[in-house]
Amino acid sequence: MAHDHHHGHAHAHGHTAYLPAALAVTLLYAGVEAGAGWWADSLALLSDAGHMLTDALALALASAAAWAARRPPTTRLSFGLQRIEILAALGNAGFMLAVIIGIAWSAADRLLHPVPVQGLVVTGVALVGLAVNIGVAWLLAHGEETLNTRAALLHVLGDLAGSVAALASGLVIQFTGWMPADPLLSLLICALILFSTLRLAREAVHALLEGVPPGLTLPDVGRRMAAVDGVVSVHDLHIWSLSSRRAALSAHVVVRDLESWPQILAETTELLHSAFDIDHSTLQPELFRPALYAIREPESPRANP
Repeated sequence: MAHDHHHGHAHAHGHTAYLPAALAVTLLYAGVEAGAGWWADSLALLSDAGHMLTDALALALASAAAWAARRPPTTRLSFGLQRIEILAALGNAGFMLAVIIGIAWSAADRLLHPVPVQGLVVTGVALVGLAVNIGVAWLLAHGEETLNTRAALLHVLGDLAGSVAALASGLVIQFTGWMPADPLLSLLICALILFSTLRLAREAVHALLEGVPPGLTLPDVGRRMAAVDGVVSVHDLHIWSLSSRRAALSAHVVVRDLESWPQILAETTELLHSAFDIDHSTLQPELFRPALYAIREPESPRANP
């Protein structure tokens, strides 16, 4: 059995410095928006502030997970803590679902029991919030791309949509006085966030279940491996995610000559790295035995008595 490991992901670590900056900005403005929402009695602003607080928690989890993922392996955790970012992404999705339920409940109550909202205050604060969210989204979009940072970016993009909805709510109330706009647009925020949250949760669960990473298919990888000179076939092929940036593979490789295995191993691991970005592979050679791999003729069906 042979192993091959490439470690070419260290260059992206510096980008995680964007996470603490995004966390600080988000947390600061969440407090401002919560105070303005309470003063203006705007559910749209309060729900957006609550969303921003979960953004701050998401960014804190993302920062902690990015730091933990770089910790070296131990005798108890031979792969280190790389998969903790997947757990953090799943946790963030859970927090988002809780926020969605809370906003929807409050919006339904506000529709049944309308209260006056100060549209001018909502408009002004929502404009500032929109600018803040665009800045934070830009920071995250220019950092390293992992499932974890995608989860944090999802929070911010959802909050950006919330700022747009709050802005629309303030303008409608300011110019028409129609108070149901506030809870209705809050429900729109919920719908926008829910779709992306469920998609993120599905991807995180898929990774935890060791599913084949997105962009890879077992048949395609298997065919390319079997096409290497000297390889007869590939079986017991498994591909899974160690983290959102690192895939692992194991397989049994049937070869015609075991003496050529070192060359086949080198070519196969280079193929996996260059064509599929798989840097961690465990390949077990098996000698081709024609008697075992011969195609058997199907038995003749027995006549019915």
